[in-house]
Amino acid sequence: MRVRHPAILAVATLLLLGACSSGNSTSPSSSTVEETSTSAQSGSGASGSTVGSVSTTLPPITVPQLAWRSCGEALECSTIVAPLDYFTSGNESVSLPMTRHLARDQKRRIGSLLVNPGGPGFGGRYLAESAAAIFSKEILDRFDIVAWDPRGTGGSLPAIDCIDNYDPYFAIDPQPDTAEEKQSNIALAKQFADACNERSGALLAHVSTQDSARDMDLIRRALGEEKISYFGFSYGSELGATWATMFPNTVRAAVFDGAADPNASASQGMIDQAKGFEIALNAFLADCVNKCAFADGADPGKVFDDLIAQIDANSYPTQPGRPSLNLGITYTAIADAMYATELWPVLDDALAAARQGDGSGLLKLNDDYYHRNADGTYTNDLEAFLAISCVDDRGPTTVEGVDAFNAQLEAAAPRLGTSFESGYGCVFWPVDSAPNLVVTGKAAGPILVIGTTNDPATPFESSQRMARSLEKGIFVKVTGDGHTGYTRSDCVKKLVDKYLVKGEVPDGDVECD
Repeated sequence: MRVRHPAILAVATLLLLGACSSGNSTSPSSSTVEETSTSAQSGSGASGSTVGSVSTTLPPITVPQLAWRSCGEALECSTIVAPLDYFTSGNESVSLPMTRHLARDQKRRIGSLLVNPGGPGFGGRYLAESAAAIFSKEILDRFDIVAWDPRGTGGSLPAIDCIDNYDPYFAIDPQPDTAEEKQSNIALAKQFADACNERSGALLAHVSTQDSARDMDLIRRALGEEKISYFGFSYGSELGATWATMFPNTVRAAVFDGAADPNASASQGMIDQAKGFEIALNAFLADCVNKCAFADGADPGKVFDDLIAQIDANSYPTQPGRPSLNLGITYTAIADAMYATELWPVLDDALAAARQGDGSGLLKLNDDYYHRNADGTYTNDLEAFLAISCVDDRGPTTVEGVDAFNAQLEAAAPRLGTSFESGYGCVFWPVDSAPNLVVTGKAAGPILVIGTTNDPATPFESSQRMARSLEKGIFVKVTGDGHTGYTRSDCVKKLVDKYLVKGEVPDGDVECD
């Protein structure tokens, strides 16, 4: 449940559950979506209209019949087939695998709860497969928890596919020292975009957050529900806010945990994330005083800054056949550890080893971030992240624009801003951004928004702005470190239970420890 931060090729760099916005680009786009007043054919009522330049009324389509089969204890699996492009008459389609965890108390079942874990780029089915370890007893009893792999991700077909080996593209220095190194980074970004275009082609233009919101409405209709509930984590909150704005009359209830500002540009989202990770890193360093092995009793901040300079100036080994340690690997490792305080001791050990010239610990955290498998292969999470990010909002569209933006990142986050730099990937992206959608949640009813005070990926202030953007957003403040708040707070779980199960809405904003 995290936002990705792909060092060199992302809209900007640091990975993160998506520092990109949900198609809310502030830059010009030649992409348009045909508006139509034709009502959508629906198994349980038509939905949609037009929001700004974004068409939400869909042409007539046949709602798919879902063939569910048992696939585990209390689990059923199916696949829904959606149009590749909702606004053309072509036969191209996407297949989205689905899993649902059946309500334990079927006699008191309320309905379905759609869930999404974030990314963008993550397949979502594991939220249903692991529902018993994630959601409260009340939710497990009363809802079918329905998860799917959004278009382009996970087991969807076709899925975004660009490259086989991440190392040449991502295990690189985000702060080149020479013109030649910078040009090499630019060339790699273009090669990556070209490879995505070659392998994924027509799919690239149809993986926006708005496209996935349309898929959500198709899923709702296929489930036969007039209104449906939703729980989104991290970027899943942006997807949910987009859906609630495009299809407000279908929203029974919605919870957004670890929410980003839905109306921020990609550039502003990057600045917000840089600040968030900086705050988290400084909290880690403060916690290290007289405690962390890498500091060895000295000032952790000074030792850290000196180590970063040493890594930039030297070449430390990692593992046989893998890249030497550099700033790209180091910053990604740090970002990975900031998602959960449980990883802080692991980062401490890795930094201590790096001080001794061993970069293998930092490489391991880097590989965890990028979901590198034991056999050296990768999931397509990062490739899908970049594809969705770029089509939602490309950010600066020239190399010069990216370079000018880098100074703002360094000012926002003196220690980690550099790690967000050199994001040239979307500069060369072969498709335009989706049309702008201003998220309002108008007519969707009350929506619960959860923000954690020291969340690095979706900073607290960004979550507050999500709540303020919604017509009836209710903000839940969680005091703590790490990304998202629902699983760390019994107070939050009780509030969510009352809201989702009983429809009880807090009178105003709430604070939870």
